[in-house]
Amino acid sequence: MGGLGVALSGGPDSLALLLLSAAAGSAMAMTVDHGLRPDSMAEAEAAGAIARSLGVPHEIARVSVAAGGDGLQGEARRARYAALGEWARRMGLAAILTAHHADDQAETLLMRLSRGAGLSGLTGIRPARPLDEADPAGPWLLRPLLGWRKIELEAIVAAAGIDPARDPSNQSDRFDRTAARTLLGRAPWLDPIRLAASASHLRDADEALAATTDRFLAEALSVEEDGVGLTPGDTPREIVRRALRWLFSAHFDAQPDGPGLDRLMATLAAGGTATLGPVLAKGGTVWRFTPAPPRRSV
Repeated sequence: MGGLGVALSGGPDSLALLLLSAAAGSAMAMTVDHGLRPDSMAEAEAAGAIARSLGVPHEIARVSVAAGGDGLQGEARRARYAALGEWARRMGLAAILTAHHADDQAETLLMRLSRGAGLSGLTGIRPARPLDEADPAGPWLLRPLLGWRKIELEAIVAAAGIDPARDPSNQSDRFDRTAARTLLGRAPWLDPIRLAASASHLRDADEALAATTDRFLAEALSVEEDGVGLTPGDTPREIVRRALRWLFSAHFDAQPDGPGLDRLMATLAAGGTATLGPVLAKGGTVWRFTPAPPRRSV
């Protein structure tokens, strides 16, 4: 597996990434047409024409998007990455490059702060991850421009004499990201580069906590005949919380929400018993977790 693919929307950010990738060496590009606007196919074809003029092979993938649990933008993102992943595997690509930049990172951090996100959420946009988290040996998703400002990327495109497409949804008041972008524009003391640096520092801290949690689990976890045991001892709360998230996922295929997990931890620390999702948990020196009994039908 080798080679890189550029996710090309036709906007200024992805066009700058295309220009930089073409100058650096061989690459190929794909544009995903979500079909959400009447002129989306024409924009995808225009992006393809620019790519081919630079000697970059280009494909268009058309996807269908309907509003779902993650909203229209969330579902479009899901469909886009699915199409990019299929393309990467078909072409034998090592990675897909996207044009997320420091302004995107700063907006993401502000949005997540406004929602009360925990440490993992405040790490922002990761510079690298498997395209499919369930397939770490498969193609990766890389964001090489997180240290660049949007204005720098637009200058690259302007210098090349290219007129980029503009997505009107980027200016829509319906989306939280637009509000974050407006705040950054009106508050010059909020420096996107420094906010992006904070996200990087938080990511370092998150990775350190993850490694500490792994060591804690190796010592404190016991698989029993009817379930799982965990000895919390005087381990810091956040480490135990992360261990419980892993335990619920790995042993019970469950993803408890944050408030529910906090209530459960308080109950177990007091020596009580509680049910959370499909899990019955009992406190004590060793916390024990077993499948919850079926609920009685009324």
